[in-house]
Amino acid sequence: MAFELPELGYAYDALEPHIDARTMEIHHSKHHNGYTTKLNAAIEGTELEGKYIDEIITGMDMSNAAVRNNGGGFYNHSLFWEVMNPNDRGELSGELKDAIDAAFGSFDGFKDAFSKAAATQFGSGWAWLCVNQGGSVEVCATPNQDNPLMPGVGCGGTPILGIDVWEHAYYLNYQNRRPDYIEAFFNVINWNEVTRRYNVGK
Repeated sequence: MAFELPELGYAYDALEPHIDARTMEIHHSKHHNGYTTKLNAAIEGTELEGKYIDEIITGMDMSNAAVRNNGGGFYNHSLFWEVMNPNDRGELSGELKDAIDAAFGSFDGFKDAFSKAAATQFGSGWAWLCVNQGGSVEVCATPNQDNPLMPGVGCGGTPILGIDVWEHAYYLNYQNRRPDYIEAFFNVINWNEVTRRYNVGK
């Protein structure tokens, strides 16, 4: 069964003023849709057809550029839309808060580490908060559409929060001010979803 572009679950303008409607519309309907279409084309007629995206990503043949780029693009964006929410975002608490405090000293320490990873990722890519087996967390960054579930990429944990730092994610509104976009992202993080992913991945 072919992959389908997931619905956002909120309107394109719902994250304003932090992320503008035009960026969201182009990002979702053009970029993510493009990755979805190209992923389906790349796996059609192969042993990957019919597999879940997690299976494809974790068992990735890293030399297969079409599946690597488009499978990563499909997975990464699907996570990205879900870890943002304009309304019921919840709060960082419980075991996830304890894990973040243990790893970074405080929420501010985590924010600094995550923001630095996102700001210093050269060119296009992503910054991630990942959970390891046992519940510890760490931050890393990956280039292009790679993610830490792929063999030998990033910190090797399961991503539970990610920010897209490709220019198409922010340039219409923020131009070259990537740090301003990263700061704005913290206003729309869906901690309910991040916590759910933490509990599944730990």
